[in-house]
This record gives sequence, C-alpha cells and structure tokens, in this order.
Amino acid sequence: MTETYTPSQPTWCAGCGHYGVQGALTGALSKLDVPAYETMLLAGIGCSGSVQNNIEAYGYHAMHGRVLPTAVGAAVANPDLTVIAAGGDGDGYAIGAGHLVHALKRNASVLYILMNNGTYGLTKGQDSPTAEGPLEAPIDGILLGLAISGSTFLARASTRFATQLDDLMVQALEHVRAKRGFAFLEVLSPCVTYNDTYPDWDARLFNLEDVPEFDCTDRASAFAAVQRLKDRNRIPAGLCFQAEWPAFEERWIEQGLKPADLARHDPAIHGDRFRDLMSSYLV
Repeated sequence: MTETYTPSQPTWCAGCGHYGVQGALTGALSKLDVPAYETMLLAGIGCSGSVQNNIEAYGYHAMHGRVLPTAVGAAVANPDLTVIAAGGDGDGYAIGAGHLVHALKRNASVLYILMNNGTYGLTKGQDSPTAEGPLEAPIDGILLGLAISGSTFLARASTRFATQLDDLMVQALEHVRAKRGFAFLEVLSPCVTYNDTYPDWDARLFNLEDVPEFDCTDRASAFAAVQRLKDRNRIPAGLCFQAEWPAFEERWIEQGLKPADLARHDPAIHGDRFRDLMSSYLV
C-alpha cells in the first residue's frame, strides 16, 4: 500500500480570490471524473503557489517562474497525465514571462491557471506586472497569447462571477484532456489585503460571450475586439480564443521520439568523455 498525502487547508486571507479558483478547479476535476492518480498539479511561487497543497493529486512545487517548463516536461514524459500548472501574475508575467511565451508557442497539453491580483501579495504588496498605474502600462496576458501563433486556448474569468469561472475551467480541462494543446486561463483573483480590486474590476468586466458576433476562432478579430475593449477601459472576459494546432507531445509521438532524447544524461553513455575531461584538469 502507498501512503496518500492528505490535502491541507488553505492559508489564504479571508476573502482572497484564490478560494474561488481552487473551488472551480476541484469542481471541474470532479465533473469530468478525472481521478487523482491521473492528475499532476504543479505550482509556482507566491500565495497562489500553495494551491497544490490543497488538492488531492500528484503535486510539485516548482522554482520561481519555472512552473511551465516543468509542467511541459511532465506532459511530454507521461501524456496519460492531466497536467495542470498554477501560479500568480508575478510568477507568470515577470520572472516566468519568457517561459509563458514558449509554452504558448509549443502548445503542450497543459492547463495553466494564472491567478491575477495585480500585486505581490506574499512579499507584502509591491506592484506586479499587471498593476495599473501612471508609470507603466500593465501586461495583458490575453493580448500576449493572441500575438503568438501557436496558442490554442485563451480565456479570462473572475472569481466574482463563479458560474463563468466554473464553465471556463471545465472547457480548459476538456481542451487539455483531449490533447488539443495548451490552455491558458487567467483568473482575476483579487488580494483583499494589499490590492482590493473587487469594486473596480467588477464594474469594468465585459463578457465577450454576450456579443453574438464575436468569433473566438478568428485570431485577428479576437485581438481587435480585446484591444477595443481595453481602449474603453473595460476588461474582456470569457473564452477569448480557441483554435486547432497539433499538440507538442503529439508531434513527439509522431516522430517516434522519447523524453530521454531531449538530453541523454545517463553517465554510462558519456562516461569515457567525462573521465577524459576531468583528467585534463589534473596536474
């Protein structure tokens, strides 16, 4: 018998949006009947990074900003897993921004839940890359994703509007489990302690699904629609874009490649070369 880890209770502040994200994720896993032993949840650093402690699944706490390459590695190594990465806007849009760009481009079957609160809550309230202020323009993850041709699923939800968040979480998981590639779900998850944006974001949220003519399969028109709303100081939400493009791990399988082909690290393969190299440093 193996010993099963018992999920812990969240340590977030009362009113934190992350409770809603966790509830939507556990609800989606249950609705789609995804067993814990087939689920891999990886998390980054920050308040959001503790979510992997609270859910019954295989869990891994990645280095700061490195959750996505780790998650992509898991998806390639075992395509049978449902791989989920979770992190905050600091982890994903600052130190991890380069990895986000490449994850969107590669299109591995990973669900990335980015909890956006516009602040570094764990380190006591510094501005994050999505903070709005007079000195810098905030990063918009949806526009970023739309600008990268390999992206296949881009959505934004708010913890205030639970029904839409629940629906998008299910759709994102379905996208990943069908091996259609990378699903990016940004969730507006306010920090009530250092950056309580509930009133502001509630007033500015605009549901793209309420626009009959909006086509989430047309990248150019989706980009234009999101940009127009931002120019009006609105926050686009809903399923912003979905497309078909071969998943990264499927392309590996088609070419007959295995994960070990990325880097042959078995010492037996290069043992003689290593010994020759080391001997060259001996006096």
